[in-house]
Amino acid sequence: MKILFISLGCDKNLVDTEEMLGLLAKHDFTLTDDEYEADVIIINTCCFIHDAKEESIETILEMSRMKEEGNCRLLVVTGCLGMRYKDEILQEIPEIDVLVGTSSIDKIVDAINSGLANGNNIYMDDPDRMPIVQADRISATGGWYEYLKIAEGCDKNCTYCIIPKVRGRYRSYKIDYLMARARDLVAGGAKEIILVAQEVTRYGMDLPGKHRLLPKLIKSLASIQGLEWIRLLYCYPEEITDDLIYLMKNEPKLLNYIDMPIQHASDPVLKQMGRKTNKKSIEKIIDKLKREIPDICIRTTLITGFPGETPYDHSVVMDFVKYNAFDRLGVFTYSEEEGTVAARFNHKVPEELKTERRDEIMTLQQEISRKKSESLIGKRMKVIVDGYLPEEDVYVCRSFRDAPGVDGQVFVHPGADTSREIMSGTFLYTVITGATEYDLIGYIAEE
Repeated sequence: MKILFISLGCDKNLVDTEEMLGLLAKHDFTLTDDEYEADVIIINTCCFIHDAKEESIETILEMSRMKEEGNCRLLVVTGCLGMRYKDEILQEIPEIDVLVGTSSIDKIVDAINSGLANGNNIYMDDPDRMPIVQADRISATGGWYEYLKIAEGCDKNCTYCIIPKVRGRYRSYKIDYLMARARDLVAGGAKEIILVAQEVTRYGMDLPGKHRLLPKLIKSLASIQGLEWIRLLYCYPEEITDDLIYLMKNEPKLLNYIDMPIQHASDPVLKQMGRKTNKKSIEKIIDKLKREIPDICIRTTLITGFPGETPYDHSVVMDFVKYNAFDRLGVFTYSEEEGTVAARFNHKVPEELKTERRDEIMTLQQEISRKKSESLIGKRMKVIVDGYLPEEDVYVCRSFRDAPGVDGQVFVHPGADTSREIMSGTFLYTVITGATEYDLIGYIAEE
């Protein structure tokens, strides 16, 4: 039985995909990348914003053609889209044979076997159910870096976000389970583990005792021999504690990198968004991070065009970005999502104005990023190799400042030493000789 698996959406979705791939391999299914020869096609979908929904639906429709043009006997849809639109999606796309919800990924094998035997099947457990997979993951990243999802769901209930409805409340995985998964990943070749959740900083607050266990988890992970880098994504500013800052400052394996989504800087808009912070407290934590960890790389995201956002609100964001000079910044235009509180708000901002404001922020950020990149020229940096471009004879690498897929890259030339073959996942030292807005250029230096 040959299976084609297509994974869409975020890195948390990618972890689910790898977990399901491991279960399928354990039960003797064969994986293929040819949609025409696949007996079963599985699409792990996303529905976070409008563009993600469109991509998911288009992919489902495209793969549904394989029932006539290929060998497909079963079309399976997993992930957030089916969780959110169970009834609608089955009615609008009857070619779908099986739906598997986000909290039911551990039942993927049963879902496929049942679907082949009985036709349409829906595996949709309560969003708050905790799926526990007991099988080796199959890496989709190459293996030298891996994502470790430490919690499911979210309790924040931001007014623009649908995640709590499709992913459930915040639920932390127990440390013993995570350590077992991490050891398996490192045994499989992982040198860098990236901790992900909708919010990693709340890890443990739902477990008995309601303690913040992220520092404890990081210390445990740092004890794994062979693991060299630990990276944090999605740390909400109001949840970043002194203990976490101290650990980042003093634990060599924990990278001086933090992804801190703030979404806006104007207090009235933050309040409308349902965020649990304000401009003053955000700037306070940014100042503390920079003071305690001078080389820290801070990444954040912003939303433009939220309902009611005024020209003054936008000017506050521009001043905020200019003053705080983030190392990495992503900007999204507000996407109205049915079923959210914000979808009922008045004073909508026109799409053209949303885009105009986004572009204005990104133009400012480009100049900030260029200056920060140029300040690194002459520096010696440790990087991990992600690949090689033979036509340019250059290694594609990342420094501690670069999370895969979202940040820049370091292009490293071999220099005089062209005799050795350097594999992906190898750590190198490089001297930076050039810079663009987002990328660095260097050559291999002596260790």
